[in-house]
Amino acid sequence: MLYPNLVKSSKQSARLQAAKRRRNRRITVTAAAIIAFLGVVLAAHLTNGRGPVATPAASASADGARTGEFTFVRREQGDPMAVGAVDAPVVLVQWTDMRCPYCAVFNRETLPVLQREYVDTGKLRIEVHDVAYFGEQSEQAAVAARAAAEQGKFFEFIRAVYKDAPEHKHPDLPRAKLIAYAQRAGVPDIAKFTTDLDDAGLRAAAEASNSEAAQLGVTSVPFFVAGGRTLSGAQPTSVFRSYLDDAIAKAG
Repeated sequence: MLYPNLVKSSKQSARLQAAKRRRNRRITVTAAAIIAFLGVVLAAHLTNGRGPVATPAASASADGARTGEFTFVRREQGDPMAVGAVDAPVVLVQWTDMRCPYCAVFNRETLPVLQREYVDTGKLRIEVHDVAYFGEQSEQAAVAARAAAEQGKFFEFIRAVYKDAPEHKHPDLPRAKLIAYAQRAGVPDIAKFTTDLDDAGLRAAAEASNSEAAQLGVTSVPFFVAGGRTLSGAQPTSVFRSYLDDAIAKAG
């Protein structure tokens, strides 16, 4: 009578062990992706930026690029997805998804403070990289933001989108709503904006940005790099102040 119970117990134990192994593999893979990116940043920082993925700009140039900075730091004059002087001591690189509620919190609550205290005073430049982690609507929203950028309204557009974002939920961003946000953001030529939503070049640029983020190991948003150090999440403003003050001090 006991033998069937022993067999049953043995099978249950085997299933539990298999589930545990699968869970551990998932944790290992996730941790490896994060560690890989942090390793790239740390190794690049310690060897003048020569990481295997995030390699530095080779030398200073007319557009403000500096020796030792990662290649994802653009420092391009007239970059519509950046704010601040191209020769600012530090660049804060931000990865963001238009449907990310925590990206919305950062943009609503923290970004205006950083703009006032760091960007407007010449200490900081902020450069945005779009990602699409939450489906087709995220992809279309990234294209829409770039379409707004084509008319010099990138930050106004994402500000309009993030202003309406619900807490702890991914907002619905159908095509009609993206056009409405463009109107609210003051995009001057709505007909062009609407046409640009189907622009293959803008979609390819958004896809390339998303692929680069994946290669770097950016697995969550908002995600930031400044001065060779990473920061993840919509942290309190005081955390960003400490983070940026340290990067600016090290930049001299």
